[in-house]
Amino acid sequence: MLSKIKSEIELVSRHLEVIRVVVEHQPIGIMRLAELLDLPYHRVRYSLRILEQEGYIRASPAGAVATPLAADLLSSLDDEVDELIELLQAIRKTNSRNV
Repeated sequence: MLSKIKSEIELVSRHLEVIRVVVEHQPIGIMRLAELLDLPYHRVRYSLRILEQEGYIRASPAGAVATPLAADLLSSLDDEVDELIELLQAIRKTNSRNV
């Protein structure tokens, strides 16, 4: 049951890596991104497509560039992760009481 959640978290983690590298090196092409991230081209392409659909990056003739939404996401990321951790800790606490 939790394996799907784990794989989704891993995917989101990859998308966040891509955003960070785009922000740092923009504009940047897909081949350079794949090289910097040491990821296969097809995975980087998928992440870029998802991030563009969500409005975090946009394509330009010189490569991917971050939008203001990307900066907002990265600046609020710690707080959002803290909320997820709290939810998981509550699940753990409830489970340990019922075992």
